[in-house]
Amino acid sequence: MNIEKLSNALDMKRYLKEMGVDAGGISILCAKAKIHLIAIRDLHVGAANILKQDALSVGADLAVPRGTVIAKEPRVNTLLIASTKALKILAKKELVQPFGLKELALELDHLVRVKKPCKTEIMGVINANDDSFFSGSRFINSDAVARIEKMIEEGADSIDIGAVSSRPNAPLVSASEELARIKPLLEFIKEQRLYEKISFSIDSYAPKVIAKAMDAGFTIVNDITGLANDEVCKIAGSNNAQVIIMHMQGSPQNMQKNPTYNDVINDIYTFFQERISKAETFGIQDIVLDVGIGFGKTLEHNLLLLKHLENFLRLEKKILVGASRKSMIDAIFPAKTEDRLAGTLALHLEAARNGAAIVRVHDVYEHAQALQVQNALAKV
Repeated sequence: MNIEKLSNALDMKRYLKEMGVDAGGISILCAKAKIHLIAIRDLHVGAANILKQDALSVGADLAVPRGTVIAKEPRVNTLLIASTKALKILAKKELVQPFGLKELALELDHLVRVKKPCKTEIMGVINANDDSFFSGSRFINSDAVARIEKMIEEGADSIDIGAVSSRPNAPLVSASEELARIKPLLEFIKEQRLYEKISFSIDSYAPKVIAKAMDAGFTIVNDITGLANDEVCKIAGSNNAQVIIMHMQGSPQNMQKNPTYNDVINDIYTFFQERISKAETFGIQDIVLDVGIGFGKTLEHNLLLLKHLENFLRLEKKILVGASRKSMIDAIFPAKTEDRLAGTLALHLEAARNGAAIVRVHDVYEHAQALQVQNALAKV
């Protein structure tokens, strides 16, 4: 007899198939192997006691505060711990229970069906302004073709271009100035038909800049204000553009002045629900969500968002993460902007593991390599 302790990151389906387990058995065993941790807050204490017993009956469990069994407090925060199989059974059981458990059952049933993306795409970053926080992303028009072709060769799936810095305390730039900066580049991309080689994203929230980009063959709108402007919604909807809705607390000029949340995960989730609903009223269907790393968040907020990114998959939209060379890395391991590549890769690989479908990066080649290695590890 020989014993091995296997990783929880094991490709269970492949391993069982290689063992010779029958197809039906593979499905059942995979459902038992995946463990879900689900925080259920402000739950009626009666619901908590029912859910605790029902969870135990299907091989799951519910962590509750002391005094729950005697209803010491009317509402409690709990943690449900369950395999995929147990969660499916539990969802069915709670459909007939009182105290709001029917609504919870529907949420649990939906949650268990959510899947992580099979691949994480790479969005390269190019800046048409001279005050971007990372000088390596800046370029002039004559370098456009070489830079774009290099990013394509290195493995980029799309390229995000902007002309206004959104770093903390960045100076305000008028829409006219922004357009003047980027217009020659947009015209160059259109003339050279570069949009036939790769998808382009416009990093802007100025309607006339976005409209000009759409005319130049751009198909993605990256809006750091999360569709605050109805005119942006109209332009994106009429052009069938993919829209990236980013969360930002405040503005670049004040966003890092004591950012505060009741619950950063839940607050941003609610924000996304509202903005998705708004986008859809304007006919926008292709929506990507960006939690806004560094945009009105403390280091702890950023880390929590990356750690629990999978929660946002419940909204059934692609998730984008852009932590490339940001100052949160410096807060963990002091380093200048040009020395933050290693930290960037660590953050983006964690994001990919937790459900990011797109990472927005300054260093395309290094990310393509790292993600491919991570994919190879996930397949064994």
